[in-house]
Amino acid sequence: MTGSLQGRIAVVTGGSRGVGRAIALRLARDGAAVAVNYRRDAGAAESVVAEIRENGGRAHAYAAAIDDESAVRSMTEGIARDLGPADILVSNAGSASRGAAVEHTPLRDFLSLMRVHAFGPIGLIQTLLPGMRAAAAGRIGRADIVMISSNSTGTTPAGAAPYTMAKAAMETCIRTLALEERAHGIHANIVAPGLVATEMGRRLVSAARGMNIEELEKGSPFGRVCRPEDVAGAVAYLISGDAGYVTGQRLAVDGGGPAAELF
Repeated sequence: MTGSLQGRIAVVTGGSRGVGRAIALRLARDGAAVAVNYRRDAGAAESVVAEIRENGGRAHAYAAAIDDESAVRSMTEGIARDLGPADILVSNAGSASRGAAVEHTPLRDFLSLMRVHAFGPIGLIQTLLPGMRAAAAGRIGRADIVMISSNSTGTTPAGAAPYTMAKAAMETCIRTLALEERAHGIHANIVAPGLVATEMGRRLVSAARGMNIEELEKGSPFGRVCRPEDVAGAVAYLISGDAGYVTGQRLAVDGGGPAAELF
C-alpha cells in the first residue's frame, strides 16, 4: 500500500457492506489506514479488515451505532489508540425510511432518521475536528470530510420524507462546515449517488417495483445501475491532491439522473 494516501488515517462509517465497504477498500488501496465502522455485522466488518490486511494495508473494525454518543466516543478513542488521529472521515452510515406518506409517518421516525443521518455524524465530526486541524497544520497538510448523501434530496420521492429531510439537513451542515473549516485546511464535500447496486438498493427496487435490480440495467444511464465502486471513486477523487482546491461541493454520481422508466 504505497498510494497517494500513504500516511493518512480514514474513518469510514457503515464500512462493512455495500458502498461503505467499497470506499474502505479503495482508500486502503490508495494507502490509507482504515477504521471500518459497523453497527451489527461484525463478520462483514472483519472480512473488510482481513481483505485490506491481506493486501498489505492497515485496518481495524469498530462497532458503534452512529447515533449512540457514548459508543462513538469509545470508537474514536480506539481509533486514535490503534491507528492514530483520523484526518479523513467518510460519513456513510445510514438507514432508510419506512415508505409511509408524511401524513402517516410518526414524528419519532423523523427524529430517528435525523439522529442517524445528521445529529450522529455532526457529533462524530465535532469529536474528530481537533485532530483533523492538527493533521492539516502538520505533516499531512490537509484533512477531509466527505458525506455520502443521495440524489433523493433533489427528487424528494414520495414515502421517503424522513430520509430525504435528514440527508438534506446534513448537506447543509457540510456546506457550512466547508466555509468554517477552510481556514484550518479541512475540505468538506458531499457525494450524492442515485440508485446503487447494494443490498439496500435491491430491497428498495423489490419493494417499489417488485423486480430485481438487474432488470433495471438496460434502461439505466450507460446501460447499468451505479456500482459501489463508482461512489468510492468519487470519494477518492475528493480526498486526493487533484481536489486540492475543491471544498463545499456536491458531486452527483447518478449517471446524469435516472432514466425516466426507472421510477
